[in-house]
Amino acid sequence: MLKNIFLLTTLWLFVFAISAGSCQTSRKNKDIGLKDALKGKFLIGVAMNSDQITGKDTLADKLIAKHFNSIVSENSMKSGPLQPKEGEFDFTLADQFVKFGEEHKMYIVGHTLIWHSQTPRWFFVDDKGNTVSREVLIERMKKHITTVVSRYKGRVNCWDVVNEAINDDGTWRNSPFYKIIGKDFIKLAFQFAHEADPKADLDYNDYSMYREGRRNGVVNMIKELKADGVKITAVGMQGHLSIDNLPIAEIEKSIDAFAATGVKVMFTELDISALSSPNRGGADVSLNYSYNQKMNPYPNGLPDSVATVLHDRYAELFRMFIKHKDQIKRINLWGLTDSQSWLNNWPVRGRTNYPLLFDRQYKPKPIVETILKM
Repeated sequence: MLKNIFLLTTLWLFVFAISAGSCQTSRKNKDIGLKDALKGKFLIGVAMNSDQITGKDTLADKLIAKHFNSIVSENSMKSGPLQPKEGEFDFTLADQFVKFGEEHKMYIVGHTLIWHSQTPRWFFVDDKGNTVSREVLIERMKKHITTVVSRYKGRVNCWDVVNEAINDDGTWRNSPFYKIIGKDFIKLAFQFAHEADPKADLDYNDYSMYREGRRNGVVNMIKELKADGVKITAVGMQGHLSIDNLPIAEIEKSIDAFAATGVKVMFTELDISALSSPNRGGADVSLNYSYNQKMNPYPNGLPDSVATVLHDRYAELFRMFIKHKDQIKRINLWGLTDSQSWLNNWPVRGRTNYPLLFDRQYKPKPIVETILKM
């Protein structure tokens, strides 16, 4: 009888110890953020919107401070918001963004110095509406880049110098910068940025970088820049992916190809759409489609079966990131919560999407716990 009591007591103590250990592990995971779990692997960042930058969204700011050690602004540092009229700069929101990063000791990214899509029209025309000369556009580029980068010299750690200049097939996008200046606009942009802040990281940023044509085009561009003695420290793979399009093998090929040129790889705008796209992927903001109810299948919540697939896609992706941690410097989510994602309105306006790590109630999805345990 005493022997049985002893055995039961021992068993109970063993179960209690296991349970207590499990509770301690659970509490520990609740106390740490993604940045703590991924320390020593790569930086983990997030894009901030204006309400977060100005402190209006206090719930978001607490989550950002807990989970992330890098930030980028969605819009406040693009050329349109910064210099809507020639010579008239507005740094109000950008200053607040940089201050937030400094207060939380974060790796701060300036996005983006040169991008055809959100550059104000005045950049490319004279006061009569005629296209400016090559020399005039170069001077306007230089003034904009020098003014912005110099203001944050030693404070902004990295600049997305040029955004989306290469097509899927590796050819040059026929943007106003390319049409007026030629491909030298990229070399000049990097030179101007480096002159304004020699210590800042400088990267080229683009979407669908897993596609062979764009991959090869960017590799050739990097080699040409380096051959000309131009500083480029990283490539930004935007990472706008889809639940039904996660080409891990091709992404890995691009990581290896870019790293082989001597630059670091950054995933700069990561999200995974839970919805099908009417186009074939990518992130060309010029593409927009009329609302169609069939393209908005989950307006009231994501079914468990789909949520599980989305979780597994993210888990597969982060396992791959960790595998390549020596080549990757930064992973950046393009938004904090599902309600704040640009994918609710692109490429079909009015859809309800679920592409990020935190839900509409600011609660972490199960994938966060999964990443914490990796």
